[in-house]
Amino acid sequence: MIDKRLLRLPGTKKLLLMLAGLTFLQAFVILFQGKYLAEALVNSWKMKPLDTIYMPMALFFLAFVARHLFNLLNSRIVDNYAANTSEEIRSELLDKIYDTGSEIILRNGSGNLVTSSLDGIDLIENYFKLIFTKILNMSIIPPILLIYIYMQSISSGITLTIIVPLVILFMIILGLAAQSKADEQYEQYTIISNHFLDSLRGLPTLKMLGLSKKYENNIHVVSDEYRRRTINTLRIAILSTFALDWLTTLGIAILAVFLGLALINGTMPLFPALVTLILAPEYFLPLRDFSSDYHATLDGKNALGSIFETLAIPDNKTKDTLSNFSWDENSHLEIKNVEFKYEEDAISSSLDIKELKLSGYKKIAVIGKSGSGKTTLIRYLGGFLGSNTNANVVINDQQLDNLNVQSWRDQLAFLPQSPYLFSGSIKDNIKFYNPLASDDQVNLAAKQAGLDIFIDSLSEGYETIIGEGGRGISGGQQQRIMLARAFLAKDRHVLIFDEPTAHLDIETEYNLKAPMEELFKDHLVIFATHRLHWLKNMDYVIVMDNGKIVEQGTPDDLQKSQGPYMNLIENMRGDQL
Repeated sequence: MIDKRLLRLPGTKKLLLMLAGLTFLQAFVILFQGKYLAEALVNSWKMKPLDTIYMPMALFFLAFVARHLFNLLNSRIVDNYAANTSEEIRSELLDKIYDTGSEIILRNGSGNLVTSSLDGIDLIENYFKLIFTKILNMSIIPPILLIYIYMQSISSGITLTIIVPLVILFMIILGLAAQSKADEQYEQYTIISNHFLDSLRGLPTLKMLGLSKKYENNIHVVSDEYRRRTINTLRIAILSTFALDWLTTLGIAILAVFLGLALINGTMPLFPALVTLILAPEYFLPLRDFSSDYHATLDGKNALGSIFETLAIPDNKTKDTLSNFSWDENSHLEIKNVEFKYEEDAISSSLDIKELKLSGYKKIAVIGKSGSGKTTLIRYLGGFLGSNTNANVVINDQQLDNLNVQSWRDQLAFLPQSPYLFSGSIKDNIKFYNPLASDDQVNLAAKQAGLDIFIDSLSEGYETIIGEGGRGISGGQQQRIMLARAFLAKDRHVLIFDEPTAHLDIETEYNLKAPMEELFKDHLVIFATHRLHWLKNMDYVIVMDNGKIVEQGTPDDLQKSQGPYMNLIENMRGDQL
């Protein structure tokens, strides 16, 4: 029930030792509580003087108070550990997402990662609060009470010893069924998280295409399936709790019958019978507590296991050996034998580049059909993806394992299909690459991007607050903010465009073309696009198909060769060179 990887977390072993000591003391005060209560009742039954009752009752009260103090201290220690450790795990997860980049998002799904970072961490915190206390209570308290019961009545001890394995057997059978259902439920939860987030992101496009109703029904089907699985899981969890309560109650009842018969026959004194009957519920209580929270611990365990698997994904970072690196007209990049797979067990590679050379301030287009590998190549060149160990990457004659090095990424300005704008002022969004930029520099960058007229029309100007993801402004203005960022990043001389105008209408794209062409000057431009009219502005073209470069060269040379380049152009109806 405890994931062995828990023991590797900082402070876990120390926590277990502290809790074991507290639980050991708690077991003895429970024992004393039962002993002194039974002693007081026996003395009362035998009509002994009140003096013989006061002392056992006082000791019972002290044991009762001590028990709850130990329990309170136990809870405080566990709560503190759970809160701190779960936050550390959240930080590690966010660091892993940041370090690994889009590769980890592509493997797990952004919805799954969001769920893990928010709801998953809450489940893990609850798991920590429950599992350590429940396991130690079940491991320490019953054996100590059983030893004392054996000392009082061997037959009662044997009875309880026989009942417990039966209870545990039913727990295992029903627990395995509950765990199987919980695993299926968590997997479905992951699917619906990714599906919902993807559908939410694409809702404007779906509405525009008239497909929103279809996806509404799809979300309803997935949600209903999750509801059904949740009900099935809860049904088994409730059944297991009921079965355990019934078995333990039956066990106590059987024990009470045997003790009653022994008292009637005069084969057992009142005190051993009474103290055994008082301690029997306490003997079964840790088992019952564990069963009642078993499903909650399963949810937390599944969430923790999922995060551990995510944290185990190797980083694609390589040693940064670039010294005083800055891309200029004399710089060059060469990559050979680069392979990348989105799934580790995939048969074919998503990217397979035998050789690619980039140099100086050239404008390079990356074209191909949808799914041909354009975006994967862009992500690799941006340092977001790792590659095979045999890859050969050279920048300015310096050898690297891949492009995930800070010196290279510090030279990049990235303009994706869907610009990421954070909640804040327009000015702060423009200063993304250069937080220390002055107002004059921001104004100049906005003017170069053709954003100044729009900003001047706003009542609060550059201080206008926009929503997360650019809510409140049009797609064209969002792209202009991205362009202004790049204009402001004077020290970044490599521009990577991943179909930046894919979601824009032709008129908006035409209005953006002039500032983009201005931005191209004195930069290495890598421009993935399916709009072939951009090729007029390019010095070099890379044609992708099935993750491979099938042709590369200048537009004029490729046009003369009548190869994949020309075949692609002929298939792109409506586009003109």
